[in-house]
Amino acid sequence: MTTEQQHETVDMMLNMGPQHPATHGVFRMVLTIDGERVIDVTPHIGYLHRGSEKLCEHESYGQVVTLFDRLDYVANLNNELVFCRAAERLMDIEVPERAQYIRVALCELNRLASHLLFLGTYAIDLGAMTPIMYGFRERERIQNLFEAVTGARMMHNYIRIGGVKEDVPADFVPRTRAVLEDVRKGVDEIDRLLTFNEVFLARTKGVGVIDAATAVSCGLTGPSLRASGVAYDVRKDDPYEVYPYLGFQVPVGHDGDCWDRYYVRLLECHQSIHMITQCLDQMEPGPTMTQRRRIARPPKGEAYVHCENPRGDIGVFVVSDGTDKPYRVKVRPPSFCNLVALRPMMRGAYIADAVAILGSIDIVLGEVDR
Repeated sequence: MTTEQQHETVDMMLNMGPQHPATHGVFRMVLTIDGERVIDVTPHIGYLHRGSEKLCEHESYGQVVTLFDRLDYVANLNNELVFCRAAERLMDIEVPERAQYIRVALCELNRLASHLLFLGTYAIDLGAMTPIMYGFRERERIQNLFEAVTGARMMHNYIRIGGVKEDVPADFVPRTRAVLEDVRKGVDEIDRLLTFNEVFLARTKGVGVIDAATAVSCGLTGPSLRASGVAYDVRKDDPYEVYPYLGFQVPVGHDGDCWDRYYVRLLECHQSIHMITQCLDQMEPGPTMTQRRRIARPPKGEAYVHCENPRGDIGVFVVSDGTDKPYRVKVRPPSFCNLVALRPMMRGAYIADAVAILGSIDIVLGEVDR
C-alpha cells in the first residue's frame, strides 16, 4: 500500500436538522465535511409545505389576508400589507392617509418585534442566555400593544384592502410612546451586553463572509444584504405608503460576516423606533377605510407589489380574472431567496460555525416552504 493510499481521506456527510433546535424550524442541512471544515452544504426544504399560494385561488381577496398572516409568522402585519397593496393596485384604490400612518407604525413595530426575537435567539444559539430574556421582555410589550389594537397577538387580520379594520384605541399614541421608550432601553441593554462581548466577537467576526457582488447574485435582500455593504431598502428605493414623509437612515455593514448581519438588525431597531415616533407625531384624525364595495372584485389584470419585510424584499404577484377570488398568487419570499446564499457563506467554515451562519440569515420556515 502506497503512502498516498494510507493517507487517503473520504468526505463525510453530516445531517443537521430537521429536528435540530438551532435550525429554527423544520429545516435540514446536509453538510459535507473534511475534518472540522465544511466544504459544501445542501439545504433541504419542504417539511412545512402547506400550499398557501394554491389555497389563495380558492379564497376571496379578504380571506387571503389570513393566509399571508401565516407565512412569516413573526412579521404578520408586514405580510398583510404587501398583499393588500397588491389588491389595491389592481382595484386602483387610494388608502386614507391616517390608515397609511397606522399601517406603517404597526409594520415598524412588527419589525422591532421580529428583530428582538432574532437578537435573543441568535445569542442563545451561540451560548448566551441573558439576551433572550431581554429580547422577549421587550417583545412582550409590543405583543401586548398588538393585542390591544388588533385583538390578536399573532394572526391579526387587521390590515384590510382599502385601509385597516378599525381605528386604533384612544390611548394608542401615549401607550406606544411608553412602549418605545422601554424597548429603546432594552435594545441598548442587549447592545451593551452582546455587541462587543469578546466571546460573541470570536464566534461572529470573520465568520460566514459574503461579499457584495456574490450577495447580489444570490438574490440576498434585507439586513443580510445590507450587511455586505449594499444599501438597498425598498422603503428608500421604491417608497410606499407614508415612508417618503419619514426621515430615516439605512444601516449598512462592511464585511458581510455574521457580526455585521447581527449589528445591522440592532441598528435597524433604533431606526424603526425613530420612524414610529414620526408616525405618531404626524398622524392626523380622519377615515381609516376607503369607501368601496364590501366584497373585493378587482377587474381583470395583474399587479406586482413589493415591500421591505424584516427579512428582506417580499414581492406579491396577483392575477385577477374579474371574480372575487384571485386567479393566481405568487410570492417572492425573502427567507427562501436568502437561503441561496447559504452555500457561499458556509464553504470553508468550521462545523461549529454552521449554527452561527444559518442563524445570521434569520429564516422563517413558514415563508420558505409556503
